[in-house]
Amino acid sequence: MRGNSLKKAISIAVVLSTLAVLSAVGYVWQKHGVYGLNVLLRRGGSYWVTVAPDDARLSPAMRLALKPEIPGVTAGASSWSETEPGFQVREIPVMAGDREIDRLYLNRFDPAKFGFVAHNEPSGAKDIDQWEAALDPDGACGTVLIVNGSYFGLKGEADTPFISKGDRLGPDEYDAKAGAWVANASGTQVVDLAGRDWRAVLENAENAMVSYPLLVGEDGRNNVRAKSNWLANRTFIAEDRQGRIIVGSTKDAFFSLDRLANFLLEAELELKTALNLDGGPIAGLSVRSGNYHLKHYARWEAQVVDGKVSLLQAPLDVAWGMPVVLTVERR
Repeated sequence: MRGNSLKKAISIAVVLSTLAVLSAVGYVWQKHGVYGLNVLLRRGGSYWVTVAPDDARLSPAMRLALKPEIPGVTAGASSWSETEPGFQVREIPVMAGDREIDRLYLNRFDPAKFGFVAHNEPSGAKDIDQWEAALDPDGACGTVLIVNGSYFGLKGEADTPFISKGDRLGPDEYDAKAGAWVANASGTQVVDLAGRDWRAVLENAENAMVSYPLLVGEDGRNNVRAKSNWLANRTFIAEDRQGRIIVGSTKDAFFSLDRLANFLLEAELELKTALNLDGGPIAGLSVRSGNYHLKHYARWEAQVVDGKVSLLQAPLDVAWGMPVVLTVERR
């Protein structure tokens, strides 16, 4: 009798555990779809944890940016290097005194030689390695750069107006006041949407993304309205005054958005406009051109509200899936 009771108790526990797991999976499916399941399977989910400004779980650059007095930074010595006709790379050290605390990876393209393509895969099944394998497995098919794109919603779908190879995605109704990058047969531009209707700007686009905030406006000034100490790996797309397109990414997470805009202006990059893309651990970067290969796995994001620091974490230390990406292709 005692053995039967134990078996019954174990069976009930197994059934209850199975129901609990199925309920949790059902909740994730209902709220986040396939994207949520992939997040769960890939990295065990994600969560915010409260940390002290000097917590060892933050990167050294983040701890420096969270000091009561944030140190001033300057651009270290660097120069453009051509990897192939129409494409140049540059890595700018971010210096606090004589110490490098972060680094900007810059990629500058002649849009007459390179095209820009928007992709959205809502499942979030591909990280930077898997995007690379899917788009250009042997490095010979024309994809020279892959980076995360604009924002996505709870189910991995484009959260801003978005055009991918002529297909219109994202919301039909949207109050866009920041910027967009737009690519069509006549070229690629990064457009300040102030005073413009985004529908008209995107009307003839083959590929496009609306994003925010605009870091540098057409007036040549820092366009970030709200100052904060939200820290993250950053990516952006910019147009310089010669019409070249620059795709940039940070190595670490020293910069808030307003301080990044200031740094870009002070780095003398001759920017006409610069548009922030999504940031944080999803901001992966792959560059393959000639002898220059760069693979960057982003990791960092922290929000600071009323002095409280919240760090984004995941149970499994793996590359994050990227539902929205921007690629640069040889024409």
